[in-house]
Amino acid sequence: MTSKVTARPFRVLQLTDPHLMISADGALLGVNTRDSLDAVIAEVLKSHGQPDLILATGDIAQDATEEAYHVFGDRLGAFTAGSAWIAGNHDHAGRLAKVAAFYGSDRRHIVEGGWQFILLNSSVPGEVFGNLAESELEFLAEMLEQHPDLPTLVALHHHPVDISAEWMRDIGLRNREDFWQVIDRFPQVKMVLWGHIHQTHERQRNGVQLLATPSTCIQFTSGSRKFSVEDLAPGYRWFELEASGNFTTEVCRAMDFKFELDQNSSGY
Repeated sequence: MTSKVTARPFRVLQLTDPHLMISADGALLGVNTRDSLDAVIAEVLKSHGQPDLILATGDIAQDATEEAYHVFGDRLGAFTAGSAWIAGNHDHAGRLAKVAAFYGSDRRHIVEGGWQFILLNSSVPGEVFGNLAESELEFLAEMLEQHPDLPTLVALHHHPVDISAEWMRDIGLRNREDFWQVIDRFPQVKMVLWGHIHQTHERQRNGVQLLATPSTCIQFTSGSRKFSVEDLAPGYRWFELEASGNFTTEVCRAMDFKFELDQNSSGY
């Protein structure tokens, strides 16, 4: 008698907005960002184990230093999986790319586990808002055209839809219509994933799951009119992907991490 072996799902970890600094004491609104990242990584290993792929969706460094990017790369040594990094508005895209290449994490197109992953650079030098250059949109369309039968996850840093926090309305993706014109042409796109907003967001648009994830450091208050942070633990998002295109995802938080949040700040 033989038993049928079922292939396990492909496991993907999203880490976003760690805001690391050159100083080991570097803190954002009272939260040491190295300590909070360490707590998140420990929670991943405790609750989910090893992923097959790690997606880092921007604002890896608050001070945009190569040293901070190396701290991130070294911290990812806790995992056996490869990773892919993209820049956020606090990052220096060139420095990030240089250090990411050192760790083999400068991949922008990945085909693994029966899925396609496309990572886009939405950062604009010197600006908080995002924009996708024409070359990024062309890259997106080209990769989707090459793999019409692969379920696809598209990742970027900036939110391509309005969210409930009014103060973030003008700092999302500026040319979102151009982005969606490409996405809408390709039914194999199952998910669009981003960071930047430091909070959970889940909705659907034309059958595509839209997802944002808590930061590994501070969390912005959902639905706030002005800049505001809330006393929620740092977190991450976990995916389990089937080659059929089906998937599950959940957000988890490092609930054991102790911190004192400065909730009186007017910005970060």
